[in-house]
Amino acid sequence: MVIRGHHFSFTVRDLEKSRHFYGDILGLKEIERPDFPFPGAWYASGETQVHLIELSDPKDSSSNKVTALANHSAFQIGDYDGAVETLRSHGLKVKAFGKEVGQLFTKDPDGNVIELIVPGGRLGSN
Repeated sequence: MVIRGHHFSFTVRDLEKSRHFYGDILGLKEIERPDFPFPGAWYASGETQVHLIELSDPKDSSSNKVTALANHSAFQIGDYDGAVETLRSHGLKVKAFGKEVGQLFTKDPDGNVIELIVPGGRLGSN
């Protein structure tokens, strides 16, 4: 199902301090980010991206729900509908945003949030 890694997402408390770390210190190039209703920044690291999501309290992202606002790793897939079907057939909770968006989220057995993304969707274009 998985083709390759796509991005890693981290919740941060202070976006400007994190921008300094990832951009100025690590030297990652900031790239365009969709207009989400929460602050953040995206960076390129070769073919893989780093997505920063600013939350005043990052603990807000650690709930029992499957959510895009959690620290997560994303893997590129080619068959959105097949991935949703496969995950659900194994009894996994899936937060699916639809094929036209190209993103879906689930959790591994230890509760880590995993995103599966089809580049070219409305939000998966980068």
